[in-house]
Amino acid sequence: MQEKWLKNCLTQTLTIIIIPMLSPIYVAILLIISILLIVLLSSKYKFNTFYVLFFVAILVGLAAQFSGEEVIKHLKAGFGHTLEKIGLLIILGTTLGVILDKTNATLSIANYILKKTGEKNAGIAITLIGFMIGLPIFCDSGFIVLSGLLSSLVKKVKNSQVFFTICLAGSLYAVHCLVPPHPGITAAVGLMNVDLGQTMLLGTLFSVPCAMVAYFWGKILSKRTSDVVVENPSEEVFFVESQLPNPFISFLPIIVPILLISLKSLVSIDHSATDSTFKGLINFMGEPIVALIVGILFSLSLFKKMEKKMLNDLLENAIEKAGPILAIIAIGGAFGEIIKMLDLGKVFGSTLTQYNVGLLIPFLLTVIFKTAQGSSTVAIISAASIIFPLLTSLGLSTSWDTQMALMAMGAGSMMISHANDAYFWVVSRFGNLSTDVALRTYTIMTVLMGLVGFISVSIVHYFWHP
Repeated sequence: MQEKWLKNCLTQTLTIIIIPMLSPIYVAILLIISILLIVLLSSKYKFNTFYVLFFVAILVGLAAQFSGEEVIKHLKAGFGHTLEKIGLLIILGTTLGVILDKTNATLSIANYILKKTGEKNAGIAITLIGFMIGLPIFCDSGFIVLSGLLSSLVKKVKNSQVFFTICLAGSLYAVHCLVPPHPGITAAVGLMNVDLGQTMLLGTLFSVPCAMVAYFWGKILSKRTSDVVVENPSEEVFFVESQLPNPFISFLPIIVPILLISLKSLVSIDHSATDSTFKGLINFMGEPIVALIVGILFSLSLFKKMEKKMLNDLLENAIEKAGPILAIIAIGGAFGEIIKMLDLGKVFGSTLTQYNVGLLIPFLLTVIFKTAQGSSTVAIISAASIIFPLLTSLGLSTSWDTQMALMAMGAGSMMISHANDAYFWVVSRFGNLSTDVALRTYTIMTVLMGLVGFISVSIVHYFWHP
């Protein structure tokens, strides 16, 4: 009798939740469980992120009562389409960054900017250096490369440990989260079908106030915080200026691709009659893959002596570095393809249209992912997979709305960086900050940067409707 009663209760419960299939309650529960699984397995239990996303994607598809064949088919399609869209961009962007690092072009740029601003304005110089170097180089690599320069400056300027560390860490972080070809934002461009050139321009624009936050926050901290006790001081890196590549030549591999991609975006906006041959050439040269190849060709002039073995080693190093990133991004695209099967726009559309939340949901969802599992790349890819089908229901129906939603997610991927983020430990260790000081300074900075980034995006979205 008791077993019969229990069976009836379970049947009624399942009927309420699952029938009709993919009801808002059931899908909401499914999404919450998938988010919790990703966070717990990758962050708390330290399972490999690739396999976490892989198995969670399959579980979501099967739990939604799609056939195993359908799930695998969509999983492979999402994986392949993501690599098709941004695979070459990631490899080429990583290659450019590795060459600039190994040829000391980054140090040449840093030294040039520092000379122009002077030691008195060293904080501004460090912020500019981080911003420029951060465009082609990942934030963690950039910080490690420039840590020697940071150490040198700290010894020259009293009570500057926290100030300079925050300026450098924040400016590198701003462009890493908002500007392609960095992996997270680049993958999200593909997932949300927006223009890459426009994203580069807007990402650079919105990363400026975020970098300014880092500078002013560092300035405030320098007045509040006495010089930090350095537990494991890094060795000061000395370099002879004559041994560094020419600053102008060092800038070219960064500036030229940006100009080419930007020019293509500007030409595409101008619908007036133009010579088709010229426009075709600009469109070809401004294609991000071609523009990055041009940047790499310019970077080859930085070698004092070109040796085939050395060049091959560098290229192989770049591909090895890009491999794990590509795997994470591609499986994130596969996860997004499974999420599309749930048809979130149809499921939640009528509910969300009652509330004028706009960009807030994309921002907050990315914040949750970032804070919980640590990776900005995983955060924005996961959020984009969930948000893209919901854009119309959120009142974000135009291509401009989609672009702004992406920028809001980029801002969300900044916060909150703490002990589960690899970059937190890079900043802490190479910036010679104790863990508690890093939490009180760097972590709070990421919160301020994310909020200012989101406010900036919201203001532009509200007042500008191209």
